[in-house]
Amino acid sequence: MSDKQHIAGYAATVFLTSAFLLVLEIVAGRIIAPYVGVSLYSWTSIIGVILAGLSLGNWIGGRWADRGASETSTGIILIASGISCFAILFFLKFVTPAIHSSEINILTASFLYALSLFFIPAMLLGVITPILTVLALRIDKRSGHIVGMMNALAAFGSIVGTFITGYWLIQHVGTYKIIIGCGIALLLLSIPYLINSARKVFLFSLLILSTLIGVSYLSNAYNNPCLLESQYYCIRIKDQSQHMPFGQARTLILDNLSHGTSHQQAPKMLIENWIHLMDELSVDYLGNNMNVASFFFAGGGSYTHPRAIKAFSPRTQVTVAEIDPWVTKTVKNHLYYNASNINIIHMDARVALGKQRVNSFDVIVGDVFHDISVPYHLTTKEYNKLVKSRLKPGGLYLLNVVDTHPDPLLVKSIHKTLSVDFKHVHILLKQIPDSSKRTTYVITASDTYKPPVKLNAKRGFRLRNWQRVTQQIINNGIAVNRLPVLSDRFAPVEKLVSRLLF
Repeated sequence: MSDKQHIAGYAATVFLTSAFLLVLEIVAGRIIAPYVGVSLYSWTSIIGVILAGLSLGNWIGGRWADRGASETSTGIILIASGISCFAILFFLKFVTPAIHSSEINILTASFLYALSLFFIPAMLLGVITPILTVLALRIDKRSGHIVGMMNALAAFGSIVGTFITGYWLIQHVGTYKIIIGCGIALLLLSIPYLINSARKVFLFSLLILSTLIGVSYLSNAYNNPCLLESQYYCIRIKDQSQHMPFGQARTLILDNLSHGTSHQQAPKMLIENWIHLMDELSVDYLGNNMNVASFFFAGGGSYTHPRAIKAFSPRTQVTVAEIDPWVTKTVKNHLYYNASNINIIHMDARVALGKQRVNSFDVIVGDVFHDISVPYHLTTKEYNKLVKSRLKPGGLYLLNVVDTHPDPLLVKSIHKTLSVDFKHVHILLKQIPDSSKRTTYVITASDTYKPPVKLNAKRGFRLRNWQRVTQQIINNGIAVNRLPVLSDRFAPVEKLVSRLLF
């Protein structure tokens, strides 16, 4: 093999291993999502851990190269990297119950997942580039040319790995198969570097790999918890029939948050308290006009509420903006819903609402909050102005917000922001919790409608009642004047809900 061919092989290896590293980084967010959700903090943990592993690997690789690292050394590291990929799924089986049985918060759990699963693969992959750069410099003395080429290929490989994973691999291949594929590819990549080396190195590595795969297979470590994986979510369905008074029911879970339960035989059955409350507020506001009303849903989720509205009032016009078409497909296939009688738009809710005519809707429902991941652009004063412009005069805006009790800072900031454009903004709960806990709040905003102090259920299978708790929430804890009006320029929603992480 000529010198040029050797350097080309080194360059190709740097490109591929850098791509694999970013593949693992993107996949990491999906791997841990069913357990800790997706948030700024989980991605911070993942990126920080990957960069820490890469930095340590670069340092080790540089020192090893100075001490005489060879092609055989590169082959051994590639085999170790491949095995570490398989080990991600193997250790996930054991890390998950250990973390969930402890009393740690979500932020710490996110960091521990990233550290235990992805630090070693990142470190091992980081070793390769400096070794191959030094090997190339032993052949070609143009240090600037070689170093620049290797750095450029490492960066380009990272870019390719990022885009191909986010745009194609996850939704068409699935995270578990991607990780297994990376492991296999790294093992194959090691062959040219070990072909002339001692057989024992290769055979011993294969023995370790075979043992790891066998144990993982027997322990079902490679069973993906997701029914489907889309660009946005790990989508799961959970059967809830055993909790129903009759018939069958299923819940849609996106990452680690339940988004609603639908009953097969009773589409009017609103099981989740917050969905039932938003439906009752709509009925209380519209009264006899329910049959001729028009609704816009920002977020489809399980489609439980739109399905119930059409069951109660078939002539009601319903438009749903659901960003993920795979969610809609899952609902049609598993949650008993024929979506042919509503208008579904598969795009971001703010973009979709902006395309609607002015004064089009009687009620706009915001159901887009995803656990601790908050779409900040749907909380700002600019978005609220858009909502108001698309509501008919005096129309009603409803949204649910997950926050802490007793001092929900995000809820209070959203209330303050909505009050800029709406005369009546109120917060409702079934009851005020008697202890600190995670709570789902429902907020109403309108220029004409003020919900009653106590609201009793008029429809649904449960005789529930709710209360208006606006002043109790606003006057408790941190003063509202210390909280920001949320805007497109400044919407620190992660900071406001940070108590959820602790």
